[in-house]
Amino acid sequence: MAQAPVASTNMQVYSLRLEPGDDLKKSLHAFITANHIEAGFIVTGVGSLTQVHLRLANQEQGEYYRGHFEIVSLVGTLSVHGSHLHASVSDSTGRTIGGHLLDGNLIYTTAELVLGVLPDVRYLREPCPKSGYNELKVYKK
Repeated sequence: MAQAPVASTNMQVYSLRLEPGDDLKKSLHAFITANHIEAGFIVTGVGSLTQVHLRLANQEQGEYYRGHFEIVSLVGTLSVHGSHLHASVSDSTGRTIGGHLLDGNLIYTTAELVLGVLPDVRYLREPCPKSGYNELKVYKK
């Protein structure tokens, strides 16, 4: 383990609904920016999309999919300092695909989201020499 765990004794919970045409990732980013959230996470997220934009495992570019999709999983960390989100969606045949959530995921009928926030914690993204990417670093405020 690269970093010792950071405990939090508080948690705030926000519930929100996105409407048809909203961009899932951009809307989440706007919400965390407007509320100055430094350490948040997806508790649950369900809904539907007409356009999906995911970066699949070990790929450099995202892929677009158009049609009608159900959000079957939405997970990740949220911060004004950088978020990391993954989603899985299924089509009308049950075919499911998942990956890194990018901008361009457009809501079909709704997205119902519950977000947890740790007000005494800060999530930052810092270079990791092992992975070569900016990775999560957790700090107590």
